[in-house]
Amino acid sequence: MDYRTYASPFSWRYGRAELRVLFSEEERRKLWRAVWVALAQAQSRFGLVSAEEVADIEAHASEVDIDAALEIEREIHHDLMAEIRVFASQAKRGGGKLHLGATSMDIEDTVETYRLRRALSLVGENLRELLGAFAGRVRQYSDLVTMAFTHLQPAEPTTLGYRLAVYAQDLLIDDTNLRFAFDQLTTKGLRGAVGTAASYEHLLDHSGDSAQIERDVLERFGLQAREISTQTYPRKLDYLLLSALAGLGASLSKFAADIRILSSPEFGEVAEPFGKSQVGSSAMPFKRNPIISERIDSLARLLVGYADVAWQNAATNYLERTLDDSANRRTILPEALLCADEIVSLARKVIDGLRVEERRIAHNLRTYGPFAGTEAVMMEAVRAGGDRQELHETIRSAAMQAWTSLAAGEDNPLAQTLSADPSLTALVDPAEIRRLLDPGKHVGTAPQRARALAEKLDALPEFPKQKIVEAGS
Repeated sequence: MDYRTYASPFSWRYGRAELRVLFSEEERRKLWRAVWVALAQAQSRFGLVSAEEVADIEAHASEVDIDAALEIEREIHHDLMAEIRVFASQAKRGGGKLHLGATSMDIEDTVETYRLRRALSLVGENLRELLGAFAGRVRQYSDLVTMAFTHLQPAEPTTLGYRLAVYAQDLLIDDTNLRFAFDQLTTKGLRGAVGTAASYEHLLDHSGDSAQIERDVLERFGLQAREISTQTYPRKLDYLLLSALAGLGASLSKFAADIRILSSPEFGEVAEPFGKSQVGSSAMPFKRNPIISERIDSLARLLVGYADVAWQNAATNYLERTLDDSANRRTILPEALLCADEIVSLARKVIDGLRVEERRIAHNLRTYGPFAGTEAVMMEAVRAGGDRQELHETIRSAAMQAWTSLAAGEDNPLAQTLSADPSLTALVDPAEIRRLLDPGKHVGTAPQRARALAEKLDALPEFPKQKIVEAGS
């Protein structure tokens, strides 16, 4: 790592090493060479490349020399052609048959699709492990009653497990979308300049055997091609992938934002882990800032930007191909996957180390929970013969007085006020009024639904695996 020049934060600060290696320049060129080897091997079966030439190509496949290739590229301004020249200079017997019949995107798109599928497989399995961690927490807190909030105002009770199940359910949708994207990631195939396979067919005297060469090469990489291609695979597939990753970012961003809200002193109910020696602020030693959740929210915003660029590429890839997508794809594709993988890992840290302050949850429930039972009290009084409109005004007036008391720092007097109101006690026993105002009795089927989702998460199958190719061989 050269700290004297600019480097993307994803090359050293964010993302795991395995993905960085996968998207490295050296790995890309090794994989290019692996495609050329596979192409020569497939063509040798039809007499286009001799066994001696194939052996020579295979023998030099791992000898990537990026400096030599860059020197050539500075002159010819074509990175893949520069790599061919270096490879051919090393494989002096077989080098003259390298890239026979191919166009650049036959090689590049094969490698790109392979890397995208392999990276997505890693991200998908990371997400599956996160969902497993959520399942444990959802089950653990399925019965812990807490206040729910709408419009950032106290609403009715829910359970903490049910709230966590909301985030997990969003992520389950993302898991489905990522699996769909993985299945859809097909490559261009080996079909030449505009996707017609004319060059390969010419070499084979128009025998139709070019399809077999393509299958042999793609099988080596665990890839498939669609029926139709141009000079590239459909750039719509990049958008499909990056929009699915952006959706994952939205789900994790909401989760992280809610953790930030709930960890603020006004709520104080849950918090992300905070290390013993962790520093919250350079100026304020007392700070316990939710920096992991803030980092999730910060990075997640990039994902929708990457997806927007991929949309532009798909929408403006004129006719059989233009090159105005090439430069930005070098950034948006690897960084989107590194970014998504990073925020999944960060979310795992939060959920694994989640601090739950049950005493504060109970305090907030006592403070705001009684309001949630007012409708039940009104319905019970109406059923006993009371006037619904008069009862509504009686309870509303008592509730507004209770809010005034809370604003003054006092305990919530609502249960005491209503259970002592003669217009209500004439219809409903005071003990029943207090029972109806108990927030713990007002969570409906939340615990059962939370546990049911946890079981669904536990049963989630492994994310599909991408065949791994030993690059440069």
